[in-house]
Amino acid sequence: MARRPIKPPKLYFSFRSPYSWLTLRRLRDAVPNVMDVFDVMPYWDPDERTSRELAQAGGEFHYAQMSRAKHLYILMDTKRLAQAEGIPMAWPIDVDPFWELPHLGWLRARAAGQADRFYDEVMAARWQRGENICEPEVLANCASLAGLDPSSIVEAHVDDAVRKEGVDCLYQAYLDDIFAVPYLKWGQHRFWGLDRVEGFLRVWQADDETPAVEPPPKLEKAYDTDQAGGCG
Repeated sequence: MARRPIKPPKLYFSFRSPYSWLTLRRLRDAVPNVMDVFDVMPYWDPDERTSRELAQAGGEFHYAQMSRAKHLYILMDTKRLAQAEGIPMAWPIDVDPFWELPHLGWLRARAAGQADRFYDEVMAARWQRGENICEPEVLANCASLAGLDPSSIVEAHVDDAVRKEGVDCLYQAYLDDIFAVPYLKWGQHRFWGLDRVEGFLRVWQADDETPAVEPPPKLEKAYDTDQAGGCG
């Protein structure tokens, strides 16, 4: 029997992903203080500067952009899931999104002790009102609603220290072989996608020592041919 991991589970999320939004809702039903109990890290499409600094650190971004067909499936799937749970949902339109803005803003909100409130406001703006969270005005409003200084949050991406923290998050994602979100990792246990939440909770909440699944050898090439309630 494998020993239970000592470190807390890691949860990778993205404001871009509707499955991240739905996953955290489910996790909170079982673990209301999930952002305090888990090691939560943002995951996003990096801009040129972040990509360069990630490469300089020895990492890379594993996520591959999805096809139009997969994007349309996710649109239908998440609307169906939201309706089943009685959650209002509005699909946002992304035009040249600058993902550093909300994700680095969240890192600054976390440093200010408002990770939960800011996360909730940003997710509500994006997935329940269909707003463009990569627009400074929208993010500033989210910050204000979360009790934060709007300017501090909107300007987080120009702070070198916050930038470095963001690169560190993506570098850790690289080391953890994260290729899409939502993604839960606890020791050698790995769970990708909304469909795996219950499986993760069974393992994490088990009283006995649950055997870890040994990771397979790393492949030189692999192909994404399915969809498991996860995206970037």
